[in-house]
Amino acid sequence: MKQIKELTRAEEQIMQVLWQLERAFVKEVIDELPSPKPAYNTVSTFIRILETKGVIGHKSFGKSHQYYPLISKEEYQNFSADKLLNGYFDNSVERMFSFFV
Repeated sequence: MKQIKELTRAEEQIMQVLWQLERAFVKEVIDELPSPKPAYNTVSTFIRILETKGVIGHKSFGKSHQYYPLISKEEYQNFSADKLLNGYFDNSVERMFSFFV
Protein backbone atom coordinates (compact mmCIF):
# COMPACT_ATOMS: atom_id res chain seq x y z
CA MET A 1 0.00 0.00 0.00
CA LYS A 2 1.20 3.51 -0.81
CA GLN A 3 2.26 5.79 2.01
CA ILE A 4 -0.61 8.28 2.28
CA LYS A 5 -0.41 11.54 4.19
CA GLU A 6 -3.39 13.08 5.96
CA LEU A 7 -5.11 15.85 4.01
CA THR A 8 -6.67 19.05 5.29
CA ARG A 9 -10.35 19.75 4.66
CA ALA A 10 -9.48 22.10 1.76
CA GLU A 11 -7.11 19.52 0.23
CA GLU A 12 -9.82 16.85 0.52
CA GLN A 13 -12.27 19.15 -1.23
CA ILE A 14 -9.87 19.55 -4.17
CA MET A 15 -9.25 15.80 -4.23
CA GLN A 16 -13.02 15.19 -4.40
CA VAL A 17 -13.11 17.31 -7.57
CA LEU A 18 -10.12 15.51 -9.09
CA TRP A 19 -11.60 12.10 -8.30
CA GLN A 20 -14.83 13.19 -9.96
CA LEU A 21 -13.24 14.75 -13.06
CA GLU A 22 -10.25 12.35 -13.21
CA ARG A 23 -8.11 15.08 -14.85
CA ALA A 24 -8.44 18.85 -14.56
CA PHE A 25 -6.73 22.19 -14.95
CA VAL A 26 -6.83 24.61 -11.98
CA LYS A 27 -9.66 26.61 -13.60
CA GLU A 28 -11.75 23.44 -13.97
CA VAL A 29 -11.18 22.58 -10.31
CA ILE A 30 -12.32 26.07 -9.28
CA ASP A 31 -15.45 25.76 -11.44
CA GLU A 32 -16.46 22.63 -9.49
CA LEU A 33 -15.85 24.08 -6.02
CA PRO A 34 -18.79 25.56 -4.09
CA SER A 35 -19.31 29.31 -3.74
CA PRO A 36 -17.71 31.48 -2.65
CA LYS A 37 -15.06 30.42 -5.16
CA PRO A 38 -11.48 30.55 -3.86
CA ALA A 39 -8.89 32.59 -5.75
CA TYR A 40 -6.93 30.93 -8.55
CA ASN A 41 -3.66 31.35 -6.63
CA THR A 42 -5.17 29.75 -3.52
CA VAL A 43 -6.27 26.65 -5.40
CA SER A 44 -2.96 26.53 -7.25
CA THR A 45 -1.10 26.59 -3.91
CA PHE A 46 -3.21 23.74 -2.50
CA ILE A 47 -2.61 21.74 -5.68
CA ARG A 48 1.16 22.18 -5.33
CA ILE A 49 0.89 20.98 -1.71
CA LEU A 50 -1.09 17.93 -2.87
CA GLU A 51 1.65 17.20 -5.40
CA THR A 52 4.29 17.48 -2.66
CA LYS A 53 2.27 15.02 -0.56
CA GLY A 54 2.36 12.60 -3.50
CA VAL A 55 -1.40 12.28 -3.99
CA ILE A 56 -1.66 14.02 -7.37
CA GLY A 57 0.50 14.29 -10.46
CA HIS A 58 0.42 16.53 -13.52
CA LYS A 59 0.93 16.58 -17.25
CA SER A 60 2.37 19.75 -18.79
CA PHE A 61 0.80 21.53 -21.73
CA GLY A 62 3.15 24.42 -22.34
CA LYS A 63 2.78 26.66 -19.30
CA SER A 64 -0.42 24.93 -18.17
CA HIS A 65 -0.68 21.79 -16.08
CA GLN A 66 -3.44 19.23 -16.02
CA TYR A 67 -3.67 17.46 -12.67
CA TYR A 68 -4.81 13.93 -11.86
CA PRO A 69 -5.07 11.80 -8.70
CA LEU A 70 -2.32 9.30 -7.91
CA ILE A 71 -4.41 7.63 -5.21
CA SER A 72 -7.99 6.46 -5.54
CA LYS A 73 -10.86 7.71 -3.45
CA GLU A 74 -11.14 4.21 -1.97
CA GLU A 75 -7.47 4.22 -0.92
CA TYR A 76 -7.96 7.52 0.91
CA GLN A 77 -11.21 6.31 2.50
CA ASN A 78 -9.42 3.21 3.80
CA PHE A 79 -6.56 5.35 5.13
CA SER A 80 -9.03 7.66 6.91
CA ALA A 81 -11.01 4.77 8.40
CA ASP A 82 -7.81 3.09 9.64
CA LYS A 83 -6.61 6.36 11.16
CA LEU A 84 -9.95 6.83 12.94
CA LEU A 85 -10.02 3.24 14.17
CA ASN A 86 -6.41 3.23 15.38
CA GLY A 87 -6.30 6.78 16.70
CA TYR A 88 -9.52 6.90 18.67
CA PHE A 89 -10.64 3.34 19.27
CA ASP A 90 -7.41 1.41 19.93
CA ASN A 91 -7.93 -0.61 16.73
CA SER A 92 -11.20 -2.01 18.13
CA VAL A 93 -14.13 -2.15 15.72
CA GLU A 94 -16.41 -2.99 18.65
CA ARG A 95 -15.43 0.21 20.49
CA MET A 96 -15.98 2.24 17.37
CA PHE A 97 -19.46 0.81 16.73
CA SER A 98 -20.49 1.20 20.37
CA PHE A 99 -19.42 4.85 20.20
CA PHE A 100 -21.72 5.52 17.25
CA VAL A 101 -24.68 3.55 18.65
